[in-house]
Amino acid sequence: MSPIRNAMSEVTRTIVRALREPRAATAIEYGLIVALVVVAMFAGLTALAGSTTGMWNNVSSKVTKVR
Repeated sequence: MSPIRNAMSEVTRTIVRALREPRAATAIEYGLIVALVVVAMFAGLTALAGSTTGMWNNVSSKVTKVR
């Protein structure tokens, strides 16, 4: 077996052992929930970026006119 294949087998065994352990499984579940929240926040911020940029450009142009 190649070293990479051995490493992957060891990683797989470690993950399987972790999933069988109740506390580790809970930690993994919380990690997945956090990852999902981060992805949702990133998607939301990306969607708002265009309108926010437009708003700040509008404010900037009005402040420049007042000067």
